[in-house]
Amino acid sequence: MSPLEGITVVSLEQAVAAPYATRQLADLGARVIKVERPGGGDFARDYDREVMGQSAYFVWCNRGKESVVLDLRNAADRALFDRLLDAADVFVQNLAPGAADRLGLGADALRERWPRLIVCGISGYGERGPYRDRKAFDLLVQCETGLVAATGTQEAPARAGISIADIAAAMYAYTGVLTALYERERTGHGSAFDVAMLDALGEWMGQPLFHGMYGAGPLPRSGARHPSIAPYGPYRAGDGREVFLCVQSDRDWVQLCARVLGRPDLTRDPRFADNPLRRAHDAELTQVLHAAFADLTADELLARLDAAGIANARLRDVSEFAEHPQLVARDRWRAFDTPAGPLRGLLPPVTVRGREARMGAVPALGAHTEAIRAEFGQR
Repeated sequence: MSPLEGITVVSLEQAVAAPYATRQLADLGARVIKVERPGGGDFARDYDREVMGQSAYFVWCNRGKESVVLDLRNAADRALFDRLLDAADVFVQNLAPGAADRLGLGADALRERWPRLIVCGISGYGERGPYRDRKAFDLLVQCETGLVAATGTQEAPARAGISIADIAAAMYAYTGVLTALYERERTGHGSAFDVAMLDALGEWMGQPLFHGMYGAGPLPRSGARHPSIAPYGPYRAGDGREVFLCVQSDRDWVQLCARVLGRPDLTRDPRFADNPLRRAHDAELTQVLHAAFADLTADELLARLDAAGIANARLRDVSEFAEHPQLVARDRWRAFDTPAGPLRGLLPPVTVRGREARMGAVPALGAHTEAIRAEFGQR
């Protein structure tokens, strides 16, 4: 039996934040009924056509759901939607600012009618304040939280390469739903909560935020290097390939000097005596490392780092990650269905012994509309 077997989630969702949250619930066995608008449904269906003619965003975020097309301004469809909520344990929405209230689906109205219902609203900037009604796409929230300013090189800032503001909000919404379900088991009452993308990503910005508020100012943009720790990042081997290594402690530094660089004398160099000094003299330190690595291929350097117990990694692109030997060795890939045919995807990260997450099909637009009408139409 899956952990959320018997739990029904109704979601008015689009794009990434809410769909990714409810996909986690579907993976745990919840029944997720995705209500889509007529004339195209979730607009993430049209973001791209890269996955056998389907959107990579959509297949990622919508596994294991039922799709029903309803026009909530139509009286009959709205009555059917209300019957869905009669049977629901959880309602999730990430509509445009104010849209849920205009549809009579604000948290207070829902909780008054369905006191056991758990209501989750995901917004860009929260339910109050001067930014309440602003559109909040992932890049814009990355900008507003300081992430873009903290990412990139000294010459130019950069967005994170994934929809990290959406993902942060999704994961807090997901854990919020689980917490609310646990609370309802003890109290018998539902609850309502909100997650703002600004708050979710702002929480993840905690270290640079505290550094900027109480330290010497914002951390410098450092590309793939760490802004606070050295040596930490990419270094060039003799064959021109880059190897990433991370020295987290003075003990690691001693091991790196003695067993990888062959320069134990560097531990006594006053420029490199501790991490703040190493970071302050990072350019000089990089020259020392490149000189020591000049006679080693990347493979030889990685082997030497492994032997010394120094954390390291190869730089892989996503295609190489898809064939990662660690994923293969741990049997992390599974097939799941889509309207265009089966795909392979990674199992969810939480591995429960003796149980495997459900990886249901990605629904075609409105694939379950008639079945939902038949099931709930006469209630």
